[in-house]
Amino acid sequence: MTAEEIKKKVFKIALVLIVAIVVLGAGYVMFVFNWSYSKGERIGYVQKFSEKGWLCKTWEGELQMLPVPGALPEKFLFSVRDKAVVSKINLSSGKKVALIYEQHKGIPTACFGESEYFAVDTKALE
Repeated sequence: MTAEEIKKKVFKIALVLIVAIVVLGAGYVMFVFNWSYSKGERIGYVQKFSEKGWLCKTWEGELQMLPVPGALPEKFLFSVRDKAVVSKINLSSGKKVALIYEQHKGIPTACFGESEYFAVDTKALE
């Protein structure tokens, strides 16, 4: 085998490895976002809601949950990917809301959201 044939073979192997890594990475991200670890609902008041990020802009929020009498108030941090949900949350600011969420564990970067909890819907309760 000549040196040029070896270079071509190494290049092909490197190219196949790069393509495989990209395909596996994309498959992992699709899996993480289409399979939820848990689903639920939290009730409270949206205390803070803003679009954040230098490069990757994401909508991040903070829900002040209603405490059980005698317990301390708790904050629930969440992210929103859907523009329709962003609009619903903005319209219900200052009102008691039920925030429906899905938890997605193993998100690779903060470009998709700072929290692992993603609001998928909201209902104004007042």
